[in-house]
Amino acid sequence: MSKNNDELFKNVIAHAKEYGFVFQSSEIYDGLSAVYDYGQYGAELKNNIKTYWWKAMVQLNENIVGIDSAIFMHPKIWEASGHVAGFNDPMIDNKDSKKRYRADQLLEDKIAKYEKDGKTAKAEALQTAMDDALKAEDFSRLKELIEEHEIADPVSGTRNWTEVRQFNLMFSTQFGAMAEGSDEVYLRPETAQGIFVNFLNVQKSGRMKIPFGIAQIGKAFRNEVIARQFILRMREFEQMEMQFFIKPGTEMEWFAHWKEARLKWHLALGTSTEKYRFHDHTKLAHYANAATDIEFEFPFGFKEVEGIHSRTDFDLSQHEKYSGKKLRFFDPQETDKEKQSYVPYVIETSIGLDRMFLLTLINAYEEQDLSEGDKKDSRVVLKFPPALAPIKATILPLTKKDGLPEKARDIMDKLKLDFNLQYDEKDSIGKRYRRQDAIGTPFCITVDHQTLEDNTVTIRERDTMIQERVNADDLEKIIGDLVSWKKVLA
Repeated sequence: MSKNNDELFKNVIAHAKEYGFVFQSSEIYDGLSAVYDYGQYGAELKNNIKTYWWKAMVQLNENIVGIDSAIFMHPKIWEASGHVAGFNDPMIDNKDSKKRYRADQLLEDKIAKYEKDGKTAKAEALQTAMDDALKAEDFSRLKELIEEHEIADPVSGTRNWTEVRQFNLMFSTQFGAMAEGSDEVYLRPETAQGIFVNFLNVQKSGRMKIPFGIAQIGKAFRNEVIARQFILRMREFEQMEMQFFIKPGTEMEWFAHWKEARLKWHLALGTSTEKYRFHDHTKLAHYANAATDIEFEFPFGFKEVEGIHSRTDFDLSQHEKYSGKKLRFFDPQETDKEKQSYVPYVIETSIGLDRMFLLTLINAYEEQDLSEGDKKDSRVVLKFPPALAPIKATILPLTKKDGLPEKARDIMDKLKLDFNLQYDEKDSIGKRYRRQDAIGTPFCITVDHQTLEDNTVTIRERDTMIQERVNADDLEKIIGDLVSWKKVLA
């Protein structure tokens, strides 16, 4: 069934709610904008994506270790990192709708429309002009571009805009038992700083030698004014980040290495290479000397999923300056005594877990017409890589009698120690298959009357719907091989 992209995206969002993947947060109270809860299958899928990242990053690299730093951090950390002074977005308000927008995103939407309409030259010219204005922090120029390209408010349809001004994205709160005299602290807007301030702790306690990395998965918080496209842009989100500490002067070599390694990680899930692209930054952050995004083609266009940044020695140098503590690496094998002690450079890989979740959901979603002649039939299937699937297999007794449920439960009890399984005996076997297809379960194991005679069961494969008769005693190995992490990690 062919769908236009808007309809496809709406169907994915509806499917995510109907089948327990993602719910609007606080929905019974009319929800909270740009905040979402992960349902029973969403939580499993999210955990499996985290596991895949952690195994690929920490388990497979002897020189990368993982930590879990606190969300609350000393306020000075955010001064040192530049977030207090410079963590701002250029915002513009429409006077008629009273809605606030990010100026650069309004322009990006216009660029995407030009590209869609085949106006490539216009798109490129606007992209260059916007990049120049952002680099120079020329907010009046951003407003001029919005006016020149006749960008209207999507709500009111008018072009009655305010000036562009900056808006800080950090959430602040009070830290202390009493409201008076308590300190103002921030909910962390990124997880990276928790790694940087623990650089020396990890290096010394783990006897780490340069080059080495510190990985972390954790929540971050940004008061995004523009919250849209489902879970793509949220106020509470999760990051999977790795900071790789290297010798100054080797950063371009390592930058290239991690660009290639991270794209391989994505493609190992079986995604088409055409769905991904690198987008090199023209406007670099103040701390970077090279930066690129790995972008995925969502139904609404290419969007960033992961960033790879060469952060130089900015972060550690800033924390040295603000804390008064030395954050250096001493290399006893360096013969030049002046070069033995140095502040390491850093290559960062940072992936949005929620965006990776959305990517995985969209990539897996498929509507299939299975009609034959006059017999109408269809199914919605989520073709997750088996290692990522929330439920690995479902045990289905053919009927609810004749000892089949007891035999099915016996098989499930043996397998559930190793795999996340489901048991389902309600409705016809066809309806049960469809339910499992809709949540992405790769294998269905049917227990029938023959099972009681010779201990064989039917195993059905989700994508092909092919069924095979196997011995129940072999299921542990069969399922184990089919859903193994080796399939993607190797």
